[in-house]
Amino acid sequence: MRPFPPTALSEAGLPLTALLAGLLVALPAAGADQRCGAGATDPRIEELRRADPDDERIEITSDTGELDRSGNAELRGNVRIRVGQRLLTADEAEVSAEDRSAALRGNVEYLDPILHVRGEGGEFDGAGGGEFEGAEFELLDRSVRGAAESVRLRGETEIELTGVSYTACPSGNEDWRLQAGEIGLNQESRIGTGRDVRLYFMGVPILYSPWITFPVGDQRKSGLLFPTIGSSSKTGTQVAVPWYWNIAPNYDATVTGRYMSSRGFRVDPEFRYLTGQSRGQINVEYLPHDSESGEARSFASIRDVTHFAPRTRLLIAAANVSDDNYFEDFGAGFEGTSTTYLDRSAEIRHATAHWDLLGELRDFQILDATLAEVDQPYTVLPHLAAKGRWDGLPLGLEAGFRADASFFERGLGPDGTRIDVEPSLGWRASRRSAYLAANTSWRHTSYGLSDVENGGDDSPDRSLPIMSLDSGLVLERDAGSRGQRMQTLEPRLLYLYIPYRDQDELPVFDTGLPDLNLVQLFRRNRYVGADRVGDANQVSVGLTTRLLDSSRGRQFLSATLGQAYYFEDPKVTLPDEPVRDRSSSDLIAELELAAFKNWNARFGYQWNPDQTRTEKSEFYVQYIPATDRVINAGYRYRRDLLEQFDVSAAWPITPQWRGFGRWVYSLSEEKTLDQFLGLEYSSCCWALRIVTRRFVSSRTGDSDTSVGLQLELKGLSGVGVDNEAFLRDSIRGYSALPTDPQS
Repeated sequence: MRPFPPTALSEAGLPLTALLAGLLVALPAAGADQRCGAGATDPRIEELRRADPDDERIEITSDTGELDRSGNAELRGNVRIRVGQRLLTADEAEVSAEDRSAALRGNVEYLDPILHVRGEGGEFDGAGGGEFEGAEFELLDRSVRGAAESVRLRGETEIELTGVSYTACPSGNEDWRLQAGEIGLNQESRIGTGRDVRLYFMGVPILYSPWITFPVGDQRKSGLLFPTIGSSSKTGTQVAVPWYWNIAPNYDATVTGRYMSSRGFRVDPEFRYLTGQSRGQINVEYLPHDSESGEARSFASIRDVTHFAPRTRLLIAAANVSDDNYFEDFGAGFEGTSTTYLDRSAEIRHATAHWDLLGELRDFQILDATLAEVDQPYTVLPHLAAKGRWDGLPLGLEAGFRADASFFERGLGPDGTRIDVEPSLGWRASRRSAYLAANTSWRHTSYGLSDVENGGDDSPDRSLPIMSLDSGLVLERDAGSRGQRMQTLEPRLLYLYIPYRDQDELPVFDTGLPDLNLVQLFRRNRYVGADRVGDANQVSVGLTTRLLDSSRGRQFLSATLGQAYYFEDPKVTLPDEPVRDRSSSDLIAELELAAFKNWNARFGYQWNPDQTRTEKSEFYVQYIPATDRVINAGYRYRRDLLEQFDVSAAWPITPQWRGFGRWVYSLSEEKTLDQFLGLEYSSCCWALRIVTRRFVSSRTGDSDTSVGLQLELKGLSGVGVDNEAFLRDSIRGYSALPTDPQS
């Protein structure tokens, strides 16, 4: 077993115990902003860091002093005592030679690479122990500070503080502070303990704990996490209290108790694991009694990746819900509430020098009651596939072989087995900026069917040859006023020949007609799946031009046009697919502009020349002059299906205030599908975000309204809904508002 990588558990949250007493706690996701209130680095710190920590020699200096015969000394004025990486200064000191201790008076200061203490007097011994009264302290590596009635150093590993006040706010600002009766820190075990702990925000106590433990450093620690609070018209007010269990370095679990005023109490356990071979996550949501439906509701999922050998891998991804409306009631967003089915699959892959082998099981849970049974996907139990390739044969030839066998079952329509085999032989030649590739194959597909209607053939098959000739050029020239750019011109031509075979008697298990795009334009089968092989006598033509940075190869601009021309009308169709009677395909155009004066843009267009109409188009543009400001605008259109605008933005109003929002509007339905609006205040010390959202399910048309509130105490963590993650997913280019160094 190996420990989790640092990023593997970032989403688990931080234990409440750590948040309440975060002295010396390394919280990478919630650390204090180093730009706020940061002063000049004390040159003494760098001097101490360069010193040998094992050097036990004592260096003492002062303005005046008296030394007796026993070696004891009484020092006055600018007293300085240094042992290894520890430095003590005081107005006066009495040094005992026998036990190598010092009694300090006046303004006392202790400094090491981690801790800085200023007090009104104290004691220090040569073993590293000490005590300071009325002390102020600063944790140098975390940019946090505080005060304590007393600070005790127990050797080099233990620190005890009494009457503690702690904050990560800059000097002169205590918008939030942590107070505790006692806090003990053990640097060796990396564990801290606090008693009688109170958390204040704007002078108001918001949390209390009589006893806590917490990790010192970046350790994971079992304990409660901060609760989250939210409201939704579907679930009512929500309060969730998570408990984190650090089972082992490579296992952990989080159990969340969630109360929903309109639904009841739900428990959400999550388990994660990482071993030398496997990593994965199991999630469960269980509501014993839904107050509205009167029934138990649940959701469960598992994701696992296991490597049995360097070239053998098992993937499991499966989910199940108790009822069809689960995501409608408990999901978020018009995409999340519109799940029509859940995928359940397990596949194992093995690769050798020439072969790729696959075994797969796949099933689906249908959630959309309006989906006709004849349109529901088949269960595949199992699917076996093998793919081989051999390069470097005589005369520059390349050989390939592909075969798969699958058993399909649904309960309506024909079930049965399909075997698909395709050996191939190819040749390719490349000369500088040009290439020419030829490929020929023979594809045979056979079925063994049951439940065939009207006395149909229960063992149909299909055999046909596939031949293609592919060629292309890459032409380059210098561009720009100083030749700093390079422009390319890349024509491509693919000739494809597949003779017609009547395939109307073949079932349709998993085959469909994908959207036409530039990739599809140069594929050798216009269908996805083995139940149909489209006949073809055609040539596909494409032309691409790019504008690149000559020195780094960075792409600024890419533009492509493509179209297929038919020498014979395609005849093979899927059920309910119209027969094509055209001399050419739709015209495809794509344009992409990247990082040009803070602008990014993407444009896609599909034009039907026979009907002189647009079939599909999309346009997206982004303006992002800095990481704290972004504007996105997009338009999507598919004939007779959808037409939508999508606009989102995040922009600073003042150095501390920022607004953000998103609006998705359907022109075809004349209604808003999703919208949210938010406001954020952020300073060096804390941040507050509020988001209100309303969305419509694309499956049922039901709407939901929610409000989320997040309070983040910088250097401690956040309280409330994780709006930051939601905004990152919803607004392209979104990032947290940087804090004004002068605030």
